[in-house]
Amino acid sequence: MATSRGRGRPRGGSDSRKRILAAAVEEFGERGYEGATIRSIAARAKVDSALVHHYFGTKADLFADAAGVPLRPDIAVPTILAGPRDEVGERVVRYVLESFERDEVRRRGVMLLRAAVSSRAGAPLLAGFLSRELLSRVARSLGTPDAELRASLVASQIGGLLMTRYVLRLGSIADASVDDLVARIGPTVQRYLFG
Repeated sequence: MATSRGRGRPRGGSDSRKRILAAAVEEFGERGYEGATIRSIAARAKVDSALVHHYFGTKADLFADAAGVPLRPDIAVPTILAGPRDEVGERVVRYVLESFERDEVRRRGVMLLRAAVSSRAGAPLLAGFLSRELLSRVARSLGTPDAELRASLVASQIGGLLMTRYVLRLGSIADASVDDLVARIGPTVQRYLFG
């Protein structure tokens, strides 16, 4: 005769929450928001799907938790703005690329990029981060007219770069050094900000 566990928290080890979060990052990164499911995330974490719901609620809640913000614009903007104004574009590109070269940032960033192109839930996260949290802060800090449009133009450039380098892994862009990409793309970003 089977015994009922009764109500309460589903069973899981003490590290279950961390395992679920790590599994969610991997699943969303590989499958995008629409393709990942609570069941697939639970299976990857080796827990019951009820435990995923217990810790995180809905798939949207789990996505928000897993996505986090991979970069810290509040710290980056003063650094980007330090130094000569005619090199701001290069510093923006360098900051984003050097950040994405770190494993943890790249994993979460790729997850956001994939989710942005595969679902309505992911697109505002990435667009909001690039435009509002980083680039419009730079544009506003410099007192440029039409800062939001300028930030959006830069976001399109940076978003395209991140997509081709880290998601599509497009040949020479994926293989290029950070310095080479900064030298080639920085002037375009500079023109968008100040041209």
